[in-house]
Amino acid sequence: MTDEHEFAQETLGADFWNERYRSQDRIWSGRPNRHLVAEVEGLAPGRALDVGSGEGADALWLAERGWEVTAIDISTVALERAELHVAERSPEAAERIVWKQADVTEWTPPRGAYDLIGVHFMHLAPESRKRLFSLLAEAVAPGGELLVVAHHPRDLETGVPRPPRPELFYEGDAVTSVLPAGEWEVLVDEARAGSQTLDDTTYTVHDLVVRARRSG
Repeated sequence: MTDEHEFAQETLGADFWNERYRSQDRIWSGRPNRHLVAEVEGLAPGRALDVGSGEGADALWLAERGWEVTAIDISTVALERAELHVAERSPEAAERIVWKQADVTEWTPPRGAYDLIGVHFMHLAPESRKRLFSLLAEAVAPGGELLVVAHHPRDLETGVPRPPRPELFYEGDAVTSVLPAGEWEVLVDEARAGSQTLDDTTYTVHDLVVRARRSG
C-alpha cells in the first residue's frame, strides 16, 4: 500500500519521523524524482532548496550537476542518513549541500534566496499548503523557478490505493493561485501519467507537475 504517513505531515512531528526512518534501512527508492530530472536537467546550476529532502536522492542529483543545495527535512535521522550516503558516494557533491532540520509548516525561508525550489509529494492540509507555497514563492530569486510535484486527485478516482482524504490532494491552481500576477510565468501545469507498483499490482498514476518561473 502507499504510505499514508506522507499524507499527514503536519500532524506528525519530528519524533514520529525519526522513528519512521529508524525502522528501516531505507524508506524511499534512492532515485531522484523523475519529474525533477525531466524539468531541471537543462537548467544552469545555481542555488537550490530541496523541501522535504528525506534520504537525499534529489539533493545529491542536483549537487552532482553543480547546484549549491540546501536540503531541509523535519527528521534528523533522515538528514544524517542522507549526509552519510552523499559523502560516501560523491565527496565533491557533498561539499555543495547544506543539511538543515526544520518543520516546513513553521519555517520561513529567506526571501529571494534560491534559483530553484523543489517540493515533491508534500501533502498538507489546505491552509498549511497555502502558507508553504506562498513562502516558497517569495523565496525564489528573480529569474528562478519553483517546481511542485504531488499525487494528483485523479488517483482517487481510478482505483490507485491512496488515503481517502481528498482535502490533501490538489490541482495546479493550489500553486499558481499564490503566485502574484505579472511576476510569474507558468511553464508547466499538468497531470502527468506514469506507473507505480503497490502490493505487487501496477497502477497507472497521475502526478501533478507545476513549474513556474519568476520574472527576472
